[in-house]
Amino acid sequence: MKYVHPRFIGAVSLVLFAALAGSAVAVGTRTFELRKGDDFKGGDLKGVAVDSSGSVHAGFNLGQVPTTDVASIWSALVQKDGSVLLGTGNEGKILVSDGATVKLAASTGALVVTSLVEGFGGAVFAGTLPDGEVWKYAAGKAEKFAKLDAQHVWQVAFDPKTKSLFAATGPDGKLFRIDAQGTAQVYFDSPEQHLMSVAVAPDGTVYAGASEKAKLYRITGPGRATVLYDFGRTEVRAISVTSKGVVYAIANEIKNGTYTPSRKTVAGPAQKPPKTTGKGTLYRFAADGSPEQLLDDKDDYYTSLALGDDGRPYVGTGAEGRVVTVDDNLDEAIVADVEERQIGALALKGKQRYVLGSDPAVVHPVRGTGGPDAVWTSKVLDAGILARFGHLEWTGTGQLELSTRSGNTQEPDDTWSPWSTGLVAPGLVTSPSARFLQVRARWSRDPAAVLSSVTIPFVTSNLRAVVTGIDAEGVSSSLTTGIESSGGPIAKKSGTTISLKWKVENPDKDDLRYLVEYRMAGTSAWYSVLAPRETLTKTSYSWDTADLPEGKYQIRVTATDEISNPPGQVRSHELVSGAIVVDNTPPTVPDLDAAGRRVRGTVVDGVGPIARIEVSVVGSDQWIPLSPKDGIFDEAREEFDADVSALAPNGHVMLVLRAYDRAQNVVVRNVSLK
Repeated sequence: MKYVHPRFIGAVSLVLFAALAGSAVAVGTRTFELRKGDDFKGGDLKGVAVDSSGSVHAGFNLGQVPTTDVASIWSALVQKDGSVLLGTGNEGKILVSDGATVKLAASTGALVVTSLVEGFGGAVFAGTLPDGEVWKYAAGKAEKFAKLDAQHVWQVAFDPKTKSLFAATGPDGKLFRIDAQGTAQVYFDSPEQHLMSVAVAPDGTVYAGASEKAKLYRITGPGRATVLYDFGRTEVRAISVTSKGVVYAIANEIKNGTYTPSRKTVAGPAQKPPKTTGKGTLYRFAADGSPEQLLDDKDDYYTSLALGDDGRPYVGTGAEGRVVTVDDNLDEAIVADVEERQIGALALKGKQRYVLGSDPAVVHPVRGTGGPDAVWTSKVLDAGILARFGHLEWTGTGQLELSTRSGNTQEPDDTWSPWSTGLVAPGLVTSPSARFLQVRARWSRDPAAVLSSVTIPFVTSNLRAVVTGIDAEGVSSSLTTGIESSGGPIAKKSGTTISLKWKVENPDKDDLRYLVEYRMAGTSAWYSVLAPRETLTKTSYSWDTADLPEGKYQIRVTATDEISNPPGQVRSHELVSGAIVVDNTPPTVPDLDAAGRRVRGTVVDGVGPIARIEVSVVGSDQWIPLSPKDGIFDEAREEFDADVSALAPNGHVMLVLRAYDRAQNVVVRNVSLK
């Protein structure tokens, strides 16, 4: 049987604990602990890097130059003077930035300038879509260079060795080779819908990445291609090749929001790509083609790839606006975190480096590493309920300055406290009591400092755990019989053990102890179900009733948090169940006889009520139910008088009678028909 406290019928449950940053100590004081790389990634990173080994250190110090009337940046190319050309998604513009300003360099009339590369004679060549054109930009002017038999030119690459320009296109998956006069020929016709990326190795080998099926092709001559790797995803977004022929490639599993612009989809001067979700991966292929996975992001996809002067690969993400790198030890690090939704392009070689944000489009010149404005802000830490915070401690090297703020909304807003005065050594958190807390670290004192862990103890108000319901299985009650259908099998066998289970709302996640007691209905004395000195912390118990007098009982469950709190702060709650019938003996049949084809008798039980009476011919498996004289099984004594001619129409027959009480105890008797 099941009993539920009335206050919880249709009520919303109490506030539950949110997941904490670290493990919680189950005695009064709990702790936020940030130790792993993932612990430090959830907040805001400005000029700092978070690596997978679990430390925060100086990262890219980024400037910020916003653009106007441009939603997205698709491509970038750093020029010899350190300025950067930008290919945009607004009317196919080519912009130029010197790191301080952004100006219009040229317009192609296309929707998107997908890629930029330096080619013949030092001129810049741009792939565009959706009209399948390659444009040439030189001396401040742009002109159409080649019209391809394709709709989308996803990327262009130049081979200085053979003086050839290659264009990866869609929707027919063709790779074109274009000469200095703009004459194009199909170099490779893939079976895929789109070739989205292309790069050329120093030895002239061409690598092309496909979409729909994310295959990386190695092309050694016209029509001579092999699959270097099948990523089993939806696209190979970008490829980079080192001077030694080592290939890096990013591939994505795009879940929704794929973006293939057409002129029919233009809506206003600054078309934004739809929101896209997916997961990305970065692979490195040695000169012999052997693959090694370097990054595998299950929460975000990759939009850009570049090799840095340090030889490392850098990838830009598409949903969180972050730049991630990885070293030979597979230690990955977030080196930049911008406010824009995605990293449209990266340019990280030469005397001037850039991170290009999209949605909205912003130019971020890389000014160095760290700097006075380098700040790490933690994710919002949730104590679950109102909390008082203790000493803030941290480990690391160098000089850091840490401060905190607190509030009672999941997202920090004007109701939060201001940032506290910075601590240069561990000390007491001065932010007011609240449910939520954030920590901030500054690198202004020491650009070489490293933060390895943060620990903040806190204490919440002790909330009462409430028992909300009690179940008793294996017994009868006034609400259930255990009998599934008349004439069918008994749902459960009788027994003396009752399985007690209860539900508890525990808002502050204290460790709880339970007291379980019983009393006979109508009496006031309670007796413990538990053995002496037995400590019960589970929400269930097997109660053996073999030695108890038969009758109706009630169970009382008390939940107490005494093992989690000091004596003056202990809280408890109790709940009493409905009636539980203890009936361990079967009914009796004091009289049973037959006259002709009629069977008469009486069934009596010490507790009752009687639940079923049925008869069958001995040796058969056909049972028919008999009704009591008053038509309803509701008493401990039931009389019956039934015609059984349908079961035994003629002759001498031995019948077997079974009678059950509601506790499913059964008695069997025989009667002879003549």
